[in-house]
Amino acid sequence: MAADELDPITLQVISGALDTIAEEMGHILYRMSFSSIIRESQDLGAGLFDTDFNTLCESESTPLHIGSLPGYLYGIQESLQGGVWNEGDVVLHNHPYFGASHSPDLAIVIPCFYQDQLVGFAANTAHHLDIGAATPGLIIDIPDVYAEGMLFAGTKLYEKGVRNQALWEFLGRNSRAAKQLQSDIEAQIASAKLGVRRFVELMERYGKDTILAATGQLMDYTERILRQKIDKIPDGEYRAEGYLDDDGKNRDVRLPIKVCVRVQGDSIEIDLTGSSDQVETGFNVPFEGSTKVACFCAIRSLLLDAETSEIQVPSNEGSFRPIKVIAPKGSIYNPEFPAAAEARFTQVNRVIDLIYKALAPVLPDQIIAGSSASLSFVSYSGVRPSGDYWVFLEVNEGAYGGRPLSDGPDSIDNLMANTRNNPLEDLAMHLPMICDRYELRDDVLPGAGRFRGGIGVVKSQRVLTDGFITHENERHHDVPWGIFGGWPGTTGKVEIYNVDAPDDIQQMPAKFSGLKIKAGEVHAFYAPCGGGYGDPLERPASQVLEDVLDDFCTVEHAKAAYGVVVDLAAERVNDAATESLRAQMRSQPAGTLSESQDRSSEKVALNEARLAIPETTQRPAPGRTSTAVETAVSRVSQSRDSTIESLREAFGEAWSFDVVYYTSRRGFAEVRGELRANGTYASETGIDEDPSASSIGARLQAAADQSLFKCAQKVLRDN
Repeated sequence: MAADELDPITLQVISGALDTIAEEMGHILYRMSFSSIIRESQDLGAGLFDTDFNTLCESESTPLHIGSLPGYLYGIQESLQGGVWNEGDVVLHNHPYFGASHSPDLAIVIPCFYQDQLVGFAANTAHHLDIGAATPGLIIDIPDVYAEGMLFAGTKLYEKGVRNQALWEFLGRNSRAAKQLQSDIEAQIASAKLGVRRFVELMERYGKDTILAATGQLMDYTERILRQKIDKIPDGEYRAEGYLDDDGKNRDVRLPIKVCVRVQGDSIEIDLTGSSDQVETGFNVPFEGSTKVACFCAIRSLLLDAETSEIQVPSNEGSFRPIKVIAPKGSIYNPEFPAAAEARFTQVNRVIDLIYKALAPVLPDQIIAGSSASLSFVSYSGVRPSGDYWVFLEVNEGAYGGRPLSDGPDSIDNLMANTRNNPLEDLAMHLPMICDRYELRDDVLPGAGRFRGGIGVVKSQRVLTDGFITHENERHHDVPWGIFGGWPGTTGKVEIYNVDAPDDIQQMPAKFSGLKIKAGEVHAFYAPCGGGYGDPLERPASQVLEDVLDDFCTVEHAKAAYGVVVDLAAERVNDAATESLRAQMRSQPAGTLSESQDRSSEKVALNEARLAIPETTQRPAPGRTSTAVETAVSRVSQSRDSTIESLREAFGEAWSFDVVYYTSRRGFAEVRGELRANGTYASETGIDEDPSASSIGARLQAAADQSLFKCAQKVLRDN
């Protein structure tokens, strides 16, 4: 231990105290709030920060809230009213082009002074019911950021302890839910004040220098552990892509998402180049406050998961340092001012899903199959007889993909989402609404696999008065992916009908804004179901039987997907018939499977991953001749390194190798790659059947090396 480092016991005590402060801040915020989106759903984040805006601790709430707060602080530094922090100041901030996650997430920031010296900040964010936007509660189809409602950048609600009364009244006169808005802001202020008080008390007990030294040491520790985890991943580029349904206005115009994860040593770079250009609606993503935070969350949750990690790692700024994020200016993940950017959650959740997909070949024992990876965020609103608005925001659940050791959880917020559902009793007591249906979907089945995907929720909400609905949602077209032989999941859907004419159903797009509805109309949301992990034929027949008896699987699907013959009357598996059917299914080549048994999830998307094979697109090095090619042909071998050396000798850096298909099951791995060099193309399949391989990843890597070798032989000979 270095002379200036704190002893481990003191460090652990201070780390625990910081975590407790953040949790207490979060509890104060949601327990004092009036709106259900904060009080019940806990759509919030809170923590302490140093004077360099580093996260020192964070509440266990929605990752997008707490992870975005450093961006808020940097934005406040650019825009702070008066340019100086004073004791007693309370800053209100939500501008998406000054670091905020999106405009409805108002932040309250209070400086922390100790012995007249600024030592840090207590801050929180929370999603508010209505900030005076073009449509009640949520917005999608709007022309620019100004239509999002009230925007604050470094604005002092309190200065030196004195409230700006004009600003307070302005807030109360420009929201459809003014009482809840003001009351929730007061809860945020109470939370931040508590954080300041607890931080000062900690310094009074241990000394300022000790606390600041401890926070620095804890951040370095978290960074060191994460870098160690990253360093175990083979260097290379790993890619995946998907698409979004539309921008909420231009229907049937799919928006591409492209993710490249570059691993180099103990650092990771996540590059979103090639994703959609920014769109004309509010379906863009603030770069600092949302895009970067999602990428941080993906890597941290994958490599520092609290449930699976062998050691406890503090949640602080150290988990952000090894990660760099790239998104071209003018893209959907880094829009240019004044583009609207309010409806931004589903896009970042899809990025996380695709980061997992890209890394699947090298982290097969940690990656999950495709989740619903979207968000159903609904705003219901109307006008009471008194003339006042009522507004209700609801976050509906999705489902996870199958996992390496267990099924995907059913009906749950997933990936970056971490909100709770609203109690139906609370809904009926305060709002003119009734929930007609709330259960797992029974119209479709999740992705089959050794571990099946999670089942999505169906929720039907009926309004009792005329009103409006805005729905921010995704995944009506791009199916959650299966992995390692698992089958794909299913997409979601949205329906609207009147309770008096339930068969007259209007099929809705995933997202829509300000839809007028009549009393008695029902909004029914069906969440996507997750993809499967691993070969369905490896799922124990007893588990398949349990799913059939629980109505999670039909008798027909059990037979077609899992090769399990169920005697429903006797509630048992026909063992002999099952063994025979599974043997027959295993012996069939993939191309001869019947339509009902088509393993379509094994046909993964083009450029899904690069399996640690370097990919370059530079021009040929000068002086390359046919003699160099001939020499390279004579030297090519099945060693990956020597194959790459031969290709570089022949073509310089003007070649690329892409994995376009891979599958692994029962000790068998197959990879098909495409090699392009100097205008020549080759596509070959590599197979590895080594049962002694230590992992799925090792088998896939061996198959990828074989594919590269075969492609290199062909391309070099053709040249």
